[in-house]
Amino acid sequence: MEIKKFIGIFVASACISVAVYGSLTYAPEKKLEEEKVATTATPIEWSYEGDTAPNKWASLDPSFSMCSKGTAQSPINIDLEDVMLDKNLGDIKINYQPTLFKLMNNGHTIQATDDSGKNSIEIDGDKYTFLRMHFHTPSEHQINGQHFAMEAHLVHENSKGEKAVIGILINAGDENKLLTDIWSKLPSNITETDIPLTNTINLAKLLPTDKKVYRYSGSLTTPPCSEGVKWSIMQQPIEMSKEQIDAFKAIISNNNRPVQPLNNRKVLKMAE
Repeated sequence: MEIKKFIGIFVASACISVAVYGSLTYAPEKKLEEEKVATTATPIEWSYEGDTAPNKWASLDPSFSMCSKGTAQSPINIDLEDVMLDKNLGDIKINYQPTLFKLMNNGHTIQATDDSGKNSIEIDGDKYTFLRMHFHTPSEHQINGQHFAMEAHLVHENSKGEKAVIGILINAGDENKLLTDIWSKLPSNITETDIPLTNTINLAKLLPTDKKVYRYSGSLTTPPCSEGVKWSIMQQPIEMSKEQIDAFKAIISNNNRPVQPLNNRKVLKMAE
């Protein structure tokens, strides 16, 4: 009887050990499978019209909830009578140099990226490295309730992952020769791979001669509409030719999010 009891205990212990070992060896495989599913998840579709338009963004996925719940959203209408002078507001230090760019059409806009890390700005003593430039038509930001023909966004990021965006308002006028190379290669369809440009671009020459800006705290203007973005909207617009604007609109048209409530935010500018 004692021998049978011992054998029973031994078999039970072995079974438990196998079960435990099996769970330990299975867990990594299960984790890898879960990671595989996560990385191959279908991107969430959103757009500027119909059932996936801006007023529907928050309902498309829980990660887009800030698009409706956020209280510091972008873009905004800048009412010049309400802009506040701030004597302590410093200049944006701009460190741009000629670099090579790559183009892509992601279906929402056409953007030019720069992986060199050589372009940056400094705001309030914090360095933000340039990542990409993209365009909206008509402009997303308004001045006194008025849109501009287009708007360029120069997106930067600091070491903490925080974003700072320079917005450049664009009027129809003279041809913008700095953008000639980009416009000659505008991809008419969504791109699978980036299109390298052969000529360098100096972003400093894209900026207006007057570097004064309107500053406010806002968000990304596309999902997930994350807040905490430092916005600097150039007060002086630049120009592009009607042909250049029409060429962009023939590929991407009306890709602007409507202006959002200002709530309790202040738009600031430097004292003259």
